[in-house]
Amino acid sequence: MPTLEELFTQVDAQRDEIIALEQTLVRIPSVNTGFMPTGDETPVCEYIRDWLAEDGIESEILGRTPERGNIIARIEGSNSDAGLMFMSHTDVVPVEEEEKWRFPPFSATIADGRIYGRGASDCKGLLTAQLYAMRLLIRNGIQLEDSLIFCSGEKGRLQVEIEVKGVSSHASVPWQGTNALYTLQRVLQRIEAYEPERDTSTSLFDHLSVFAIEHKPSAANVDEIIAEIEPENPRFASMMRALSRMTLTPTMISGGIKSNSVPETIRLTCDVRTLPHQSDDYLREQLDSILEGIPNTTYEIDYMAVPNSSSFDTDLGRSVQRATAAALGIDDIQWVPAISTGFTDSRFTRPLGTVTYGFNGSHPDDDPMLSRAHGTDESIGISSLISGTKIMLALAIDVLNGKSD
Repeated sequence: MPTLEELFTQVDAQRDEIIALEQTLVRIPSVNTGFMPTGDETPVCEYIRDWLAEDGIESEILGRTPERGNIIARIEGSNSDAGLMFMSHTDVVPVEEEEKWRFPPFSATIADGRIYGRGASDCKGLLTAQLYAMRLLIRNGIQLEDSLIFCSGEKGRLQVEIEVKGVSSHASVPWQGTNALYTLQRVLQRIEAYEPERDTSTSLFDHLSVFAIEHKPSAANVDEIIAEIEPENPRFASMMRALSRMTLTPTMISGGIKSNSVPETIRLTCDVRTLPHQSDDYLREQLDSILEGIPNTTYEIDYMAVPNSSSFDTDLGRSVQRATAAALGIDDIQWVPAISTGFTDSRFTRPLGTVTYGFNGSHPDDDPMLSRAHGTDESIGISSLISGTKIMLALAIDVLNGKSD
């Protein structure tokens, strides 16, 4: 079996091929608008199927609708146990204002050591790293003891629909009706003024000393700590803010039937992110408090993914640390547990007792603020694409006891 160093040398030598794979995936516009059916992931899955087949890796495309395929592939180990799953998603969010982009959002243009395009960082960069790691396992004849599963799917999310009712009338005599927009204004003012409960119970806050933060964090002082570190480390400050409270964000408004009619019904869509211990009952309590006293207003929770997490100290966690140290050539990496501010498919695997981490192998020199996931000029650093491939390769060998044929 080649040494890890020899495998890493292969990754470096095939840098152009890895970049080309990422560009191809980004150029397939698998846009998920949030309105079903949407996503059009099947063309991505078909490309991946054919790409894997070049190395004899069989895969299967499954989907609830023909347009929304999910691909599953497997490299069999010497026994039937599945020891590791590479999991990603193939859909991307829509592009809102294309004219603001530096490059066309599905062009996968290379500039300044980065690949620009919608989905470049979320999540086709991870997808590329996982796929290429599988290719190198096969081409180097590495026999796995346990099996490696590759699963690319679609994401879910939580949203709250707030409905505001009024009474319709002709716009020329608005006093004969009740304009739901004015009531909506009150709802929006309440949401804007909402101060969520501060909470420092997530495990990240037990490791702030790694970042030279000497204060013991609490609900009372976490905002002060965030303000102190924000000028020097805005990304970490943003993470701390997101992980110390529930967020409730208005994102879409719909309503009205005609420009000359007072609107009778307005719907406000909100994105909500809760902490691991905050249940849907907690969310309902917060919404009831926010909307208290506002007449003719109701809400529905369209989808609830129970917040979840995996322990920081596990065999998989230690394998991730070993693989990263080997791939980067750095032995003294400081690790701290964190929680994703978004929802992932981990919510399906953790209830089954499967240890699951969100980890993409970004290079430490790559500024994560430049990734701009879901934003204008989304991109991924090529250094992160290469380091991610190395880490996924080393991780599979470490977890699955890879050996030469």
